[in-house]
Amino acid sequence: MQKTILVDAQKCTGCRTCELVCSVKNEGMANPSRARLTVVKFEDILLEIPMLCQQCSTAPCMAICPAKAISRDDASGIVSVNYDLCIGCKMCVVVCPFGAMKFDPVSRKVAKCEQCGGDPTCVKFCETKALQYVDVAAVNLKKAREGARRLSEIIQKTAREPVAAEQGSNRNQG
Repeated sequence: MQKTILVDAQKCTGCRTCELVCSVKNEGMANPSRARLTVVKFEDILLEIPMLCQQCSTAPCMAICPAKAISRDDASGIVSVNYDLCIGCKMCVVVCPFGAMKFDPVSRKVAKCEQCGGDPTCVKFCETKALQYVDVAAVNLKKAREGARRLSEIIQKTAREPVAAEQGSNRNQG
């Protein structure tokens, strides 16, 4: 079963605990700047959102890596970096649509969220449950249901406004 880290931006308080525990787990030090996720502050909409690897189905980082250092585990779906093969060219950093690939100036290699091998520490320590580790199929089903609900609302709203619909059709006929 493939799982993913789901972010609920409405629940995130911007406490940055996720960055702290990530750096401890993956780098052995309490240094949020070395975390494999980044809490980004969007001041215009008053939200702070943890940005992390989305384990893209068509991962551009994997496709562009000249050293073939980035691969996907077929069972878990996790995209990971083989640090022995990484040449530090940063091409994956440039193409990542989520800004989730980081270059570590100390190791001169890239780093990214690999979901702690299937047991993400950030999720465990998120007090507000803004981060959840969920089944990918369940997320897709939830998105499909939400899309269907929105479509249903649009259809119902349109059905309640027959005059506007009729006026629109008269313009097209004439």
